[in-house]
Amino acid sequence: MSQLKNFSKGFIKENPVFVLLLGLCPALGVTTSAINGMGMGLATTFVLVMSNLVVTSIKSFIPDKVRIPSFIVIIASFVTIVELVMQGFMPALFDQLGLFIPLIVVNCLVLGRAEAFASKQNFVSSVIDGFGMGLGFTFALTLLGGVRELLGSGAIFGFNLIEGDGMLVFVLAPGAFIGLGYLIALMNKLNKAS
Repeated sequence: MSQLKNFSKGFIKENPVFVLLLGLCPALGVTTSAINGMGMGLATTFVLVMSNLVVTSIKSFIPDKVRIPSFIVIIASFVTIVELVMQGFMPALFDQLGLFIPLIVVNCLVLGRAEAFASKQNFVSSVIDGFGMGLGFTFALTLLGGVRELLGSGAIFGFNLIEGDGMLVFVLAPGAFIGLGYLIALMNKLNKAS
């Protein structure tokens, strides 16, 4: 039961973007569409799960003095895998996400979960936490991207739902801040209600 609780806390109670306010750089930078948000979220989820898995497996072998640099090397290895796979098999998405893929290495969410959770917990808990937080991050980025895409261009996942021009501000950088602010307010209301 506690494993399920670890998995689900990343969606509402401890959502990385809406509650913990972690990973805001990609949340604001790549969420011009739902597909971009989903792509970035899934890439981060893969890195988060795999780095948690490796960190929890070798935590007893890493000296305290080099713990954080070791975590960064582990995370960078998985980011490189994601970058190469995305570049080879999803070049259009890779072009859209651009610089934000390598920046996963320094994403506070990934490094924070490695330090605060994976380095102190067992294998199963670390993997479940990685999936829960990663999918919560993916949910947040996809939702923000979907809202911005719908209000900005009248489409979602590329399917046109609203005829006519959308509100240009939501396609631009200020739309990310506006959309994120409203979604954080909504999430706070949901958390207070439960």
